[in-house]
Amino acid sequence: MADQPTAEERHRRYKEAREKAIAAFPFERLETTGELAFSTWQQLKGAGRGFPVVLGGDHSLGFFLDALEYPKPRTAAEILATATGMRHPEALIARQAQDKARVREYLEAQRSDLPSAGFGAPRQITQEEARALRALQALMQKAIERMGGLRPPATLGSRGEAAPGLSVANDSVTGKPLPKVHIVLVPTDDWTTIPAHLNWGGWNDCPHPEYHIAALRSWRERFGVELVGLSHNTMNLTVTRRPETAEAAMDLAREQYIYCSHIVHWGTKTLDRLAETLMTDEWWYFWWH
Repeated sequence: MADQPTAEERHRRYKEAREKAIAAFPFERLETTGELAFSTWQQLKGAGRGFPVVLGGDHSLGFFLDALEYPKPRTAAEILATATGMRHPEALIARQAQDKARVREYLEAQRSDLPSAGFGAPRQITQEEARALRALQALMQKAIERMGGLRPPATLGSRGEAAPGLSVANDSVTGKPLPKVHIVLVPTDDWTTIPAHLNWGGWNDCPHPEYHIAALRSWRERFGVELVGLSHNTMNLTVTRRPETAEAAMDLAREQYIYCSHIVHWGTKTLDRLAETLMTDEWWYFWWH
């Protein structure tokens, strides 16, 4: 039996594989600091080399490397074809209703494992199932520890607001600017297509790429938004035409809650507070764990 590699050897191999993946990144990539990320993004917008987007630090870049490296069920062109004609938020509402229906069907199917006279107590799990459950819990705990815990970025938690600026350029724990930030130039004249090119979305509660594209196109037309930052779990937009009335702001707050409920549950706490920030802030912020 061959000797198992040491921890140092595994780390060396991982580092070499990561460096190789970075070198093969399909889009032009630049490095800057968190403090200069937004000004650099502004300069690159007019460079004629594609549309820039701030991806955050090394951890965030690794997420994009993985998303682009693994075999994808759909190409960017296929995602864009699906997004064509989508209406936001109607398409997202319909998708969420379908997902809830699937969950209900699944729960109904599980009733076969319960006593026939009402729900009662669930059946006793086997020793094998108990071991599998403990193993899964251990893996989840390790993943949470690697992520620093399931918590929103420090800038959101400390301000209690929905728009902490270009948060992807800041440390998620301290809120301070990162010493190194990656910006990529996606070769497109339509920046709303970036989620398709980066295969961004489709995990947990985060919508699939085509729903982001539909939302961005709708918001660009209605509010003059522009995509500035994407990290492994965060989106930062600038907005030039904010809602002018409390009623319009509340309608938008409801729409954004459908798109990303975390900005209320982990941020503003209420739709009223979110609506207030939408009338005053120049940044929109979305975060999914």
